[in-house]
Amino acid sequence: MPFIASFEASDFVSTIISLLVAFAMGTAIGAERQYRQRTAGLRTNVLVAIGAAQFVDMAMHLSGPDGAVRVVAYVVSGIGFLGAGVIMKEGTNIRGLNTAATLWCSAAVGACAGADLIAQSVLLTGFVLAGNTLLRPLVGALERLPRSEESTEATYGVSLIVPVARAAELRSKVSAVLEAAKFPVDEVELQDRPDGSSELLATLVNTSVRVAELDAAVARLRHLPGVMSADWTRSAAD
Repeated sequence: MPFIASFEASDFVSTIISLLVAFAMGTAIGAERQYRQRTAGLRTNVLVAIGAAQFVDMAMHLSGPDGAVRVVAYVVSGIGFLGAGVIMKEGTNIRGLNTAATLWCSAAVGACAGADLIAQSVLLTGFVLAGNTLLRPLVGALERLPRSEESTEATYGVSLIVPVARAAELRSKVSAVLEAAKFPVDEVELQDRPDGSSELLATLVNTSVRVAELDAAVARLRHLPGVMSADWTRSAAD
């Protein structure tokens, strides 16, 4: 039988050790995630770790280190699809990035175990747990720090209400004024309004600006012939 002919006790023991280490390290990471009630909890992290370990271990036994390197590359890219499944966008807020990153690290822990890098697998687990626990107070402290609008990235837009007849002419002037004020324009959209006027919406390339300088630029736009009103808006960066 092929199984009896290919079976080697030493290889089998090596596989058992790799899977046990991956299981234990995945449990340590997953337990912390489960305690925090994250989307990917105990079982998910364990399964990712032992799955990655088995793929790498199998490649090691079939074609040696070269084969294992190729499989690790596929594990790294493949785990991205699983991580994408736990990332959710709610309006301007994105949730699940940390969970996805933890799954990625669990795969790395399992890959180390499968490649018989046991010490590295344990060490990486320690760093993952430290990142998810010891850094939490620092994150909380940073979140509570007062900050100005100028210190945070955002998407800025400039809105002008103009007559329909002069919309095309003013569209180019808006870009010229903003660029002269060192506010590069990403795009200028033209929208018709129910009252018969048009609205020019200029989205700025800058993700961080000085409010006083932007106020000055918008003030110059208000004085352009034909501009009925001008203002700027700020929204959270993606």
